[in-house]
Amino acid sequence: MKGFLQFVLRSIVATIGMVVIWLIAFFGNDQPYLESCLFALIGGAIIYYVIKAITHVSFIKRNGLTRSEYRLVRENLKAAKEKIQRLHKAYFRISSLTNAKQNFETMRIVNKIYAITKKEPRRFFQAEEFFYNHLDSLVELSEKNAFLASQPAKTAELHEYIKDTQLTMKKLTDTIKGDLYRMLENDIDTLQFELDVAKQSIKKRNNK
Repeated sequence: MKGFLQFVLRSIVATIGMVVIWLIAFFGNDQPYLESCLFALIGGAIIYYVIKAITHVSFIKRNGLTRSEYRLVRENLKAAKEKIQRLHKAYFRISSLTNAKQNFETMRIVNKIYAITKKEPRRFFQAEEFFYNHLDSLVELSEKNAFLASQPAKTAELHEYIKDTQLTMKKLTDTIKGDLYRMLENDIDTLQFELDVAKQSIKKRNNK
């Protein structure tokens, strides 16, 4: 939503710029109508992309990243989005109610990590293991589990494979919970400190 609002704001400013440039070119400098339109279009495009560049640089600096670091984060977010889509498809193929509950919880955590990183790219470095290892393992196991569960005839050995895969997936869910906690650890510590201060303040007020 924020990105859309920024796009709308850039478009409005660029449009206003185009109108001003056209008026100056046509009435102020007596340029022909078509040339004035051309100047206005070029000027509007320049204004749009200059604002976009400034916003982009400001966003990177606000997150305390270099251009190369931000590029790395964006590349990993793009790859992660594709993996999350594969994960969703794999979960959709599994109809078990028991699995559905765990899968919902896993997807909720995965989406939360992705959303936090997209909003605050600097947090990527607090969850590198998730992006480089844990998400890959989760997708691979989920697709394997969906494939095995879809087989019409299941032997005792196949049931054992499915059970083992699901157990490993549950452990991975616990692992990515840890990834999410590490991302939010500083926030949790800050909140706990603020709660302690508030409790002390209330306690002092009540003792008066």
